Amino acid sequence: MHDDRRLIEDRLARVLRERIVPAIHPRSVPLRASIWVAPDEPVPVAEGLAAPRTPIESGAEWGAPWGTSWLTLEATVPEDWAGHTVEALVDLGFEGGIPGFQCEGLVYRPDGTPVKGLHPRNQWVPVAAPAAGGEQVLLHVEAASNPGIPFQPNDLGDKATAGTRPLYRLGRLDLAIFDEEVWHLVQDLEVLGELMHELPEDTRRYEIARAIERALDAIDLADVGGTATAARDCLTEALSRPASASAHRISAIGHAHIDTAWLWPLRETVRKVARTTANMIALLEAEPEFVFTMSQAAQFDFLKQRHPEIYEQVRKAVSEGRFVPTGGMWIEADTNMPGSEAMVRQFSFGKRFFLDEFGIESREVWLPDTFGFAAGLPQIMRAAGSDRLLTQKISWSRTNSFPHHTFRWEGIDGSRVFTHFPPVDTYNCTMSGSEIAHAARNFKDKGRATRSLAPTGFGDGGGGTTREMIAKAARLRDLEGSPTVQWQSPAEFFDAAEAEYHDPPVWVGELYLELHRATLTSQAGTKQGNRRGEHLLREAELWAATAAVRAGAGYPLEALERLWKTVLLLQFHDILPGSSIAWVHREAEHTHAEVATELAEITRRAQWALGGEQTGPHLFNPAPHTWSSIPAGGAAIADSAAPPCSVTTCDDGGYVLANELVRAEVDRRGLVVSLVDLTNRRETLPPGAPANLLQLHPDFPNAWDAWDVDAFYRNTVTDLIALDSLTVLADSPGTAALRVVRSFGNSSVTQTLALRAGDAGLTVDTEVDWHETEKFLKLAFPLDIHADRYAAETQFGHLFRPTHTNTSWEQAKFEACNHRFVHFAEPGWGVALISASTYGHDVTRTVRDDGGTTTTLRFSLLRGPRFPDPHTDQGLHRFRHAVFPGADLADAVREGYRLNLSAPETGVAQPVLPLFTVDNDAVVTSAVKLADDGSGDVILRVYESLGGRATAVITPHFGTAGIHTCDLLERPVPDPAATITDETPVHVRLRPFQLLTLRFPRTTT
Repeated sequence: MHDDRRLIEDRLARVLRERIVPAIHPRSVPLRASIWVAPDEPVPVAEGLAAPRTPIESGAEWGAPWGTSWLTLEATVPEDWAGHTVEALVDLGFEGGIPGFQCEGLVYRPDGTPVKGLHPRNQWVPVAAPAAGGEQVLLHVEAASNPGIPFQPNDLGDKATAGTRPLYRLGRLDLAIFDEEVWHLVQDLEVLGELMHELPEDTRRYEIARAIERALDAIDLADVGGTATAARDCLTEALSRPASASAHRISAIGHAHIDTAWLWPLRETVRKVARTTANMIALLEAEPEFVFTMSQAAQFDFLKQRHPEIYEQVRKAVSEGRFVPTGGMWIEADTNMPGSEAMVRQFSFGKRFFLDEFGIESREVWLPDTFGFAAGLPQIMRAAGSDRLLTQKISWSRTNSFPHHTFRWEGIDGSRVFTHFPPVDTYNCTMSGSEIAHAARNFKDKGRATRSLAPTGFGDGGGGTTREMIAKAARLRDLEGSPTVQWQSPAEFFDAAEAEYHDPPVWVGELYLELHRATLTSQAGTKQGNRRGEHLLREAELWAATAAVRAGAGYPLEALERLWKTVLLLQFHDILPGSSIAWVHREAEHTHAEVATELAEITRRAQWALGGEQTGPHLFNPAPHTWSSIPAGGAAIADSAAPPCSVTTCDDGGYVLANELVRAEVDRRGLVVSLVDLTNRRETLPPGAPANLLQLHPDFPNAWDAWDVDAFYRNTVTDLIALDSLTVLADSPGTAALRVVRSFGNSSVTQTLALRAGDAGLTVDTEVDWHETEKFLKLAFPLDIHADRYAAETQFGHLFRPTHTNTSWEQAKFEACNHRFVHFAEPGWGVALISASTYGHDVTRTVRDDGGTTTTLRFSLLRGPRFPDPHTDQGLHRFRHAVFPGADLADAVREGYRLNLSAPETGVAQPVLPLFTVDNDAVVTSAVKLADDGSGDVILRVYESLGGRATAVITPHFGTAGIHTCDLLERPVPDPAATITDETPVHVRLRPFQLLTLRFPRTTT
C-alpha cells in the first residue's frame, strides 16, 4: 500500500497541475491593456485614473524599482458566455508563488471604487456572476513595482540606489470563464490528497487513496469540465466521514500579518493595507462564515486618512462582527526596547482608537512576530485592560523548545496573562494538510487542552485569506483523520481556551527569543532617536502640564499625541530592531530629528510661559546622590584629600582622575586600570583586567544578517588598545577629563573619560567614525564582584538574569536587553553601569587564580551587517555610558534617569515649584501630563522601582479634588494600592514594581 499511495500522490499531483487546475478557466479572450507611469511617488487615485495611457502588450517590460504604474484593462464579454461566471485574470509579472515580496496591484472600477488586491496567489478579479454577454469591462490597476529584494547584500532597499531598470514583464491578461465545479474539484482533491499524505498507515488512509483513484479514473482529461461532477461524486463519502470526538480543535481566524515597514518603506505599507483590506471586504461579502482580524491601530488609521472609501467598508464589517479589530496596540511593536511610557502609550493610543472608532475594546494582545517579550509587559497589559496574549515567534527559538502552547505568563510584578502560542507554527497558515496535521501533533498541552488558534492568510501585502483557504477550511470542519476547523474571532478562541483550561502552567519572567539577538544593536541611529524621543516627550509633557497649571498656558494636546504616535510607529518590530531596508532607517532618523526639534520648541514655549527658561521641574530629581563623606587615610586612597576634581600624572604616562567620591586610574593605553569607590575603600576592577576596553569581533551569522548574532562570534576577538593620543581635556574643580583617540581598520574612535564634582560615577563618551562591515564592536567593563545574577532595567522595573550558564536556557541568553542600567551586587556593595542609548549587552564570569570572581559586562555598540541595508551603521555615532562603583539599585535607577535626561536649560527665572512631590525615592515618577480627554485633569503615573514594597505620600501642589486611581486609558478604576480621599496628600502602598496611575481633577482655588 505504501508504494500504491506514492503512485497515487504522483498521479494526483500531475493531473491537478496539468489538466484540472488549467480547466478552472477553460475559455478566455485577451484584455486590451494600456499604461501610465507615475513620475515619482504614488499619486492620488483620481490623478492615476485620469492620466493619459499608452498601449502595452502582455510580455512587455514595466516597473522601475519602487515605481507606480497605472494599467487600464478593457474587453467585451463574448455573447456566448452568457450564464457563466466571468473573471479577469491579471498577472503583473509575478515571480513564483510567494506573495508580499514583489509587485502588487489594487484594482479600481472607473469611478475609483476599489475592487480587490492582486498578488501571485490571487490573480483573479470578479467581472460577472453570471454574465449576460456583451458587457463592457473596464478596470484600472494601481500597480506597484516593489522589488523582490533577495536575502543578500543589494542596493534595492532605497529608491536612491535601486536604479531604474524595469523589474517585471507583464504576464497573462485575459478575460476568462470561471468553472466553479472544477474549482471545487481541485479543493476536494487537494484536501483529501494532503490528508492522505499525513495519515498513518491505517484504514482511513487506504479509503482516501482509493477514493482519489476512483475520482481520477472518472475524469476525462480532454473534458475536465464535463466530468468534474462525476469525479466529485467519487469523493463524497470520503469527505463526509466525521472527525472523532477527541480530534484536536483548530480555531481559524482570517489574518494578514503586514509588517508596517520591512523590505518596503512606510508609504508602501499604506498601500499594502489598502490592497489587503479591499480583498478581505470582498471575501467577507462572499463567505458568510468567514471572520477576519486586523491588529494594528495605526494601520486602521492609514486607511482612515488615505483610503476613506475602504475604511468605511471596514467600519461596516466591524459593526457586523465580521472584521475584528484586535490587539489594542498602536503598532505591533518591539517590546524589549521601548521604554515604560512608550509601552503605556502603545496601549493607550491603540485601545482608545478602537474604542473611539468602533466602540470595541479588545482583551487580546496580538503580537505574532515580535522578537521576544520583556518581563514588564504583563503588568502593562493588565493596566490597559488586556489579559490575553498571542504570539508565534517563540517557536523560532533555535536552542530550546518552549514547553507550552497555552499557559499563564507572569511578569516582574506578579501580573499574569493567559497566553497562547499557536502550534501550527506559522502566522500565515494556508489550511494545508501538513500545517493542520502539524498543529495537532505539535500541541504540547494534549490531555489538558483540546484547541489551538491558526491565523490564516498571506501576509506582508499578500492580501490575507483566499477563497481557496476558506474552501479547505469548510472541508476540514468535521473530517475524519483531521483536526476540526472552525472560523472564530480571537476573543471566541480565548474564551473557549480559558474555559477548558482552568489551571494552565505558569511561565515567570521574560519570554526570550533564542534568535534575532542582534536586533538589540543594529541601526544605532534609529535606536538613539527612539531613546531621545521617548525622554523628550516625557519632559515636554511635564513642562507643558506645569505651564498649563501654573501659568494658564495652552496645553499642546494634539501636537503631543501626534508626536507620540510618530515615535510609537517607529517602534514597529522591524524598525526599532534595525531590520528594515535603508530607506526605512534613513527616514526614521530624519523623523526622529524632526520630533526632537518640535519637542524642544514645545518645552521652550512652556518655559517661556513660566517666566523664562527654567532649571526645573524634572520627572526625576537629577541631583547627585548624597553618599557618605570621604573617609580619611588608607594606602589605596592616599590622594583622597585632592580637590573636588583633579587630574594627576602617573609615572607610566597615564593619569589619575579623582574627586571626593571616585578615583580612576587610566594607563598610557587609555584603559581604566583602577576605579576606586573612595567611600567604601573598594576597588571596582579585577587585577589585570582593564575597563573601557573596546573589543572587535567578526560578525557573520549563519542567517538573517541584521537580525542575528551567533554565539561563535566570541571565538575571535581583537582588543582595540593601539593608541593615537591620550590628552588631558579638562582639569578644574568642576571636571576632570581625558581624551582618548584610537584608529582601527577603516574606523576611528574618540573617547572622553570624565569625573565631575559631586558625581560618584565615571562617564565615558564614545564617538566612533564607523566604516567596518560584518564586525561587532563591544565596550567592556570587567568587575571584581561575585554575583550569580544581575539586574537589567526593563519597563517599570528590572529583571534578574543569571551570570552563569548552568542550563541551555541560560547559555542561549548570550545577548540580552537593558534599558538605562544594569546592576551587579554583593551583599552591601554594588556597581551600576548606565547607558544613554544602547540596549544590547552580554555578561560573562570567570574565577581567577586568586580565587576572586571577574564578572564582565560588555555594552554592544555597533555592527556592520550588509542585509537588508548594505550600509548599516556606517558613519559617525556618539554613545554615553557611566560606571558608578558602590551604587545600590536606587542609585542605578536615579543615575539611569539622569544620564538620559536632557540637560536642564539655564535661565533667568527662579525654579518652578513641581506639580507633585513624592516622599519615597523608591517610588519613581514615570509621567506628569494633562489628561488625554482634554479635561485639564492632571495625570501622575508612578511605580515602585526597587522590587520591594513601598509606601509613599504624594503631595500635589495645586488645587485638586476627587482624586481617582486609573487604568492606562485614564479611566477611573478602583485600586487597593492607594488610599484615596478628597483630601491631599495622597497615601499609597505599592507592591514590588507596581505601577499606579492617578488622576487629579483641578479646582479653581
